[in-house]
Amino acid sequence: MRIQGKHYETIRIETSGTPAVSIIDQTGLPFAFRLRTLRSFDEVFSAIRDMRVRGAPLIGVAAACGIWLGLEETPSGSDLKDTVRSLCERMGKARPTAVNLHCAVKKMETFLGNTETLAGAREMALTFAENLKRSEISACRAIGKHGFPLIKEIAEKKKGAPVNILTHCNAGWLACVDWGTATAPVYKAHREGIPVHVWVDETRPRLQGSRLTAFELKEEGVPHTVITDNAGGHLMQHGMVDIVLVGSDRTTRCGDVCNKIGTYLKALAAYDNHVPFYAALPVSSIDTDLCDGAAEIPIEERGGDEVIFAEGKGGRIRLLAEGSPVANFGFDVTPARLVTGLITEYGICRAEKAEILRLLQKGEE
Repeated sequence: MRIQGKHYETIRIETSGTPAVSIIDQTGLPFAFRLRTLRSFDEVFSAIRDMRVRGAPLIGVAAACGIWLGLEETPSGSDLKDTVRSLCERMGKARPTAVNLHCAVKKMETFLGNTETLAGAREMALTFAENLKRSEISACRAIGKHGFPLIKEIAEKKKGAPVNILTHCNAGWLACVDWGTATAPVYKAHREGIPVHVWVDETRPRLQGSRLTAFELKEEGVPHTVITDNAGGHLMQHGMVDIVLVGSDRTTRCGDVCNKIGTYLKALAAYDNHVPFYAALPVSSIDTDLCDGAAEIPIEERGGDEVIFAEGKGGRIRLLAEGSPVANFGFDVTPARLVTGLITEYGICRAEKAEILRLLQKGEE
């Protein structure tokens, strides 16, 4: 996608000279656009933990790149199997909720399992990371293709009036590598000349909506309006939302969708007001080992400072008086019964176990 008219991807693998990866530091946006070079396992781990890179698909790619860099740092003569196992185990602890990270780490450990030389492991890790990056871009582009008819159908009924789309958090290209998940159908529709307008939840406490999604949409020229997190229900009651599109950090095989905290409330409001609610995700975000999302998905609890303080162009300010304890849950789970459908790179399916497994089987074919 574009920033000031120039195409960027959120992560770039550097193989000429010293091995490294280049990322867009999302903590500076929208006030400062900074590219940051990461040259070690620890730097990638910290970038994931501190949300310089974030979003389930991007985290998976970044994790693979981090393990590659870890192997590049490994001294000759080290026990290769122990090294691979240690790197994968450590990277898996960077963040707990997004399944893409754990899926990438698990696949990479298996992929490298029979490698006998350090040089061979380095080459294979690089290949894995590059292939994963390409597959995530391809998946997001396909999500846009499959989600586009939903917007087009609404547009035809509205006869030229903009399609009003509500989204939560940032499920755009910044959360992936390119195109995004929930935003991919929006960008596709916009480029096809369909009038769209996006209601952008600010998404407290880190404001990924107002700081990242709004930034993306502005740079792409997509009409949008930033709203407070609690305004969505009001807009739906008054017929001002045609469809809700969100991303997913982990979706169970039974269709429960885990996404940024506050998504569940949007789904409840959408259900009550008969507004279609779709989650857009690559199949790499589906956790086939889990069914009951509310009971089984680990919910990340982040530090209280994210709630106590706010960061903006003028710097950091304190929002709360001292002495009040803070809870900061990063995600919630939307039950499958509230989800109209899942938009994936293989098509749209109902949020039901049989449909999801059938879709996954289709992808394997």
